[in-house]
Amino acid sequence: MPDPSSAPTPAASPGGDPGFRLTDLLADPERAGLVAIADGGRETTYGELDRRAGLAGAALQALGLGPGDRVVWIGKNRTEFFELLLGAPRIGAVSAPLNTRLTESELRALVDDAGAGLVVLGPDFAGLREQLSPWRVLVVGEDYEAWRDAPAEPLPPSAPPGSTFDDPVLQLYTSGTTGLPKGVLLAHRQFSALLRAAGHWSIDTSSSALVAMPLFHIGGAGFGLVCLAAGARMVLVADIVPATLLDTMSTERVTNAFLVPAVLQMLVAVPGAAERDWSALRSIAYGASPITAGALRAVVETFRAPLFQVYGATETTGSITQLDPDDHDPEGPRAHLMRSAGRPYPWVDLVVVDPETGAELGPGEVGEVRIGSDQVTQGYWRRPEETAAALGPDGRFRTGDAGFLDEEGFLFLTDRIKDMIITGGENVYPIEVESVLSEHPDVADVAVIGVPDERWGETVKAVVVAREGATIDPEALLDWVRPLVAGFKRPRSVEIVAALPRNPSGKILKRELRAAHRPG
Repeated sequence: MPDPSSAPTPAASPGGDPGFRLTDLLADPERAGLVAIADGGRETTYGELDRRAGLAGAALQALGLGPGDRVVWIGKNRTEFFELLLGAPRIGAVSAPLNTRLTESELRALVDDAGAGLVVLGPDFAGLREQLSPWRVLVVGEDYEAWRDAPAEPLPPSAPPGSTFDDPVLQLYTSGTTGLPKGVLLAHRQFSALLRAAGHWSIDTSSSALVAMPLFHIGGAGFGLVCLAAGARMVLVADIVPATLLDTMSTERVTNAFLVPAVLQMLVAVPGAAERDWSALRSIAYGASPITAGALRAVVETFRAPLFQVYGATETTGSITQLDPDDHDPEGPRAHLMRSAGRPYPWVDLVVVDPETGAELGPGEVGEVRIGSDQVTQGYWRRPEETAAALGPDGRFRTGDAGFLDEEGFLFLTDRIKDMIITGGENVYPIEVESVLSEHPDVADVAVIGVPDERWGETVKAVVVAREGATIDPEALLDWVRPLVAGFKRPRSVEIVAALPRNPSGKILKRELRAAHRPG
């Protein structure tokens, strides 16, 4: 069992008892007969999910696992993930899903970092069993089911005696856009705050909610738990194939979805997408990375459904701001709000500060976005120094995102502070330039980075993906953008590529792009 003293303590004293544990999600007998998860032809009711989670908890206990032990999941989106996620807290254990796009050596390193008491592999990852032989390993299928169903009785949906609301239940590893993956600790308290979002997203017991984002990401696991909290029918998708995903949304009569901008752009590009019947859709929430104005207009025109933009991070247990559907009006008098991430939820304390001094800034002043809320993580697994650096003395999470608040409290993100380009002493926020370039009819995707320059320190470079069938001449594109962007923001060079590097949550890996253009 991992040493409990190695887990960091919260950087700030938490608030009162929220009166909720993750195990409470399946405790309502009135929902027992409702379908909780639809997964590739399998349907599992809330009552059956409760029973299987209870059996999984008892089976973990039979292995000798208990409070603080880590149960690692390496697999695609499957019902079994939620059996473990909702079963492990019944003995005080913690689920730790890993990014399936990592290499075998990277996965092995994270299994070791987690101190795994058990590793559960999805069927597509059975080949990793030998690589992970030092740990106890189960493969989903007959192997896993025999283990899960061995206990005589399931454990009840309650946490063990002596547990607290600040005991971690989920350990999500950061995507690594700014460094090596770190295990973000999320406790009952954090989810108690997040699950209030269900009412803000029009999710209830009549919903069929699409969970297509990977469950090792807060956009997948967090949205899935919001759906379960609302008593919705969760439609799990294991692989994102645009045309197939559109078919699933249509045949399953999906009412609610959370998708990242990169996936939305893929969907609207599928021929005939706008001609389908999307009358069942109540809302599409999107976030995890910036979206350009052109892409947003295409989504509105295709799905004709209310859009919610949300902003957050793994460390904030997902969404902490929301831009409502009424504020998505690309042709109206408040069209500028479509560049906003919305306003913070009532239970979120969001401020913009000078990153050097920590002083709060006024409306329109660009600084670092910092978050105070019960949704904020208690820290990183076995990383006390990085925990202190991320949370600071006031307990607010330092997002590393640059932005400003307007007079009405809407948050406008300008970029990652580390992505900001400084050229000739002027700050350039790439999303401003990317938004302009995305309006070019032949541009399908774009990223703007800073590249070294002896005279200016950095200059602006655009890395562009052409639309299918189109050819882009770099010099012609530079001519096109010249009257649309201020001189110091204007790209000095353009590179045409087949695709941009992205992590599983859809964020462009600008670190990789910068590394390719920096000496050494």
